[in-house]
Amino acid sequence: MMINTTEITHFTLSPYFDTGAYGYLYFLIILTSYAAIICANLLLIVVICVNRSLHEPMYMFLCSLFVNELYGSTGLFPFLLLQILSDVHTVSVSFCFLQVFCVYTYACVEFINFVVMSYDRYYAICWPLQYKSCMTLKTVTTLISLTWLLPFIMIVVLISLSAPLQLCGNVINKVFCGNYAIIKLACSDTRVHNIFGLIYTFISVIIPLVLILYTYVRILKVCFSGSKQTRQKAVSTCTPHLASILNFFFGCCFQILQSRFDTSGVPNVFGILSSLYFLTCQPLFTPLLYGLKMTKIRIACKQLFCVCFSFMSNIYRNYLFIRH
Repeated sequence: MMINTTEITHFTLSPYFDTGAYGYLYFLIILTSYAAIICANLLLIVVICVNRSLHEPMYMFLCSLFVNELYGSTGLFPFLLLQILSDVHTVSVSFCFLQVFCVYTYACVEFINFVVMSYDRYYAICWPLQYKSCMTLKTVTTLISLTWLLPFIMIVVLISLSAPLQLCGNVINKVFCGNYAIIKLACSDTRVHNIFGLIYTFISVIIPLVLILYTYVRILKVCFSGSKQTRQKAVSTCTPHLASILNFFFGCCFQILQSRFDTSGVPNVFGILSSLYFLTCQPLFTPLLYGLKMTKIRIACKQLFCVCFSFMSNIYRNYLFIRH
């Protein structure tokens, strides 16, 4: 049986609908969210980098997490803003695969970063005497490097398998490009791609979740058998981490379910919101959660604000003095 195929030069994103007069309102809401994400994450990155008391493994891993939030949101928000104001919701094939690379590496780096942070908390709480000798600068640098390098390698392999596929259509039922959405358009055999997709999901989602669960079971055992001070330390440092993991995990579940199953019966607006959840809520939720819950970061932020306010006040007073 011969299948007629044509060379696909662009994809059409079908979930976008005519927003009419509300388009500018949606644009403003998303632009405000993006600005808040940039400001919140950049602020905490600057606070951790400037304050020497925060040059510890836990905060270095947090800094890596905040950088990833900026990276992931930048892979989506400018594109989303452009699509909202545009009348034609199409994207070139090359840009589509670039977005797949950004979104998938963001998700994978996020999960691996959470594993590394769990490992760090496990040693800090369960093996406090060996912690400093284990979490050296070399170890921290190696872990952060692997956190970023492994996802990049996996996604390059994923895209190199998907890019040569012969496609019979160009309509993607998502508000941004997804690898599985492109594979579903293929005319040729995709068994290898589906198998590698499952392997990728297993490595990037299932294994990290099992490792996180293991470390926190061990942490809980130490907490229940330890002193009140140990329990308080564990709660103060682990609560934001667990909340952030759960938020991101549920966002990824929405994304996987929408990609793998037929969602034609689901309202269009709900489908859009669920697909955007882990790329919009997580980058905003994480810095706010850590900024409010972790005492050292809160104090460092206040100190930075005080220094900035004092500096601006001095400039203003000098300006008034010169004028008079």
